[in-house]
Amino acid sequence: MRSTLPALNEVWQRQFRSGILKQIQCFPPESTFLIGCSGGMDSMLLLRLMSDLFPEKIRAIYVDHQLQKISADWGQFVSDQCAALNVPCIVEAVEVQDGNLEHQARNARYQAYSKHLKANEILVLAHHQQDQAETLMLRLLSGAGVHGLSAMKQVDVRKQFSIWRPLLDISREQIGQWATHLGVQNIEDPTNLDIHYDRAWCRHELWPVLQNRYPQMQQALSRTSYLMQDAEDILLEVLQQDLNHCGSAIELNLEKLSQLSSARQRQLLSVWMKGQDVYRPSFEMVQRLLLEVIGSKSDAQAALHWNQYYYVRYQQKLFRLSAAEYLAGKSQSNSSEQTICLALGQKIEMLSGNYLAETAKVGLSAALLGQKLDLVMRQGGEKIHLYGRVGAWPLKKAIQEAQIFPWQRYRIQILSIDNVMLGVFTPKGFWLAQSEYCEIGGWQPNLIS
Repeated sequence: MRSTLPALNEVWQRQFRSGILKQIQCFPPESTFLIGCSGGMDSMLLLRLMSDLFPEKIRAIYVDHQLQKISADWGQFVSDQCAALNVPCIVEAVEVQDGNLEHQARNARYQAYSKHLKANEILVLAHHQQDQAETLMLRLLSGAGVHGLSAMKQVDVRKQFSIWRPLLDISREQIGQWATHLGVQNIEDPTNLDIHYDRAWCRHELWPVLQNRYPQMQQALSRTSYLMQDAEDILLEVLQQDLNHCGSAIELNLEKLSQLSSARQRQLLSVWMKGQDVYRPSFEMVQRLLLEVIGSKSDAQAALHWNQYYYVRYQQKLFRLSAAEYLAGKSQSNSSEQTICLALGQKIEMLSGNYLAETAKVGLSAALLGQKLDLVMRQGGEKIHLYGRVGAWPLKKAIQEAQIFPWQRYRIQILSIDNVMLGVFTPKGFWLAQSEYCEIGGWQPNLIS
């Protein structure tokens, strides 16, 4: 590591270097860095510092949101500055979706980052102390909990990639001094002054009023975010214990859930609904899950839709289902009918899974192999005489006893010949029906996947 930074402030240099060296220990030695450069003062100073501290280990990326006519010129400015520092630069144009502009622009920006990050590369961003304080303030006003108030982490290790914010403890005023002393050039985005946007409003309208009353507010809010990060880490440890006790990522045992305090129930449901996504559901959505689904009658089959998933109760369990899985049964026609011919060793693809026709101790007559067999969807009201049991009983009751989930029942298909039921294909396997076609040493379809 080398440095050509002017001796602006020996104390700052010592502290900054010490902080950088400590933070970088979180990453593997072979790590390289992709710096997000908007062209603003913060990111251009970061580019300059990183180019001096980590030569030949950095690249830069400018994301052009195409929201302003001059945005392409800003990309060229960043490219020129990178060329002067001998830093490779990527300029990526993105399409910002309709909706909340700030939120959608951020989504587009991070998608561009993710697209270009290499396997051993760390995303480096220029967020500073005031950014942190503003983030906490805005999340507080939106009703965020511990997770939201923890704001941004200096070293944020995510599943997809890691983010490093080396300037997070540094004030904007100090950044301005360093940039001026080092002669760092930058652009000014006029939207940063447009108080139509929440962050600009917070910075230019709310901030001066609060800071006039509380001069140390920025440092206090930043400190609060670190305290909230500690609280969140402790909370996550408890949540993981509760999740291990109550179920898994796709289902929860409601009896065990009820043993937790109301606060722990809400927190567990919130993080469980979040899954691998970035954001948790709102407090109101968690309350709806508690009241409308968990609090419903056990046979009500209530469901709650949130963020592309359906949350469904079945008996004493709560399930998290993809929209495709839950809606498949709703759109499936139960009037389809077809004929199939089977042979030993044949792989059979059914709605309930893949089967293999194999010999068995007791099964269907070999005379049925090669014949046209009828395959129909369950209509309701059918009765089945399961082989080895006494008498016929409703197929519905057999399905309930086998605990086949309601949203999977559309997959059930009945195999027959000349109106004689031979068996039923279910998500739990093939059920052999008692008939004159049963024999010792016959064959059966066995569920293989």
